[in-house]
Amino acid sequence: MIIKLMAISLLLVLTACTAQEVTSDEPKHGEVSDISPMVAWDKTQQAWVSPEVFWHNETDARSGLTWPKSTVYPKYENVAEFDTFLVEGASGTTCLMAFYHSRWRRANDVWRWDDAFNNYGACPHVFD
Repeated sequence: MIIKLMAISLLLVLTACTAQEVTSDEPKHGEVSDISPMVAWDKTQQAWVSPEVFWHNETDARSGLTWPKSTVYPKYENVAEFDTFLVEGASGTTCLMAFYHSRWRRANDVWRWDDAFNNYGACPHVFD
């Protein structure tokens, strides 16, 4: 009887611990809000910020932008794995790019934040 009570108690404690771990009200880092204009959750700032601020915070955490903002991609022979830069589209909007596995990719395709980043600013058109 005592062993059964101990087993039930242990089961209840484990169930309660598991339930607490699963629920969280805080957004995930890089999650985009449904409000307009677009904002993303920056866990390090504990705040909703614009995508541009989010990108700058991300690159600052990785030692800053490797290349300056430009309409022209840096020369292939001069870039290294995980280099970053803001490509400027024809409309003047930007998209954060990361050099990964021998080619430029949208940073969101490398670090996997919210899919909405791929539709923001110049991001949908960086490979046109």
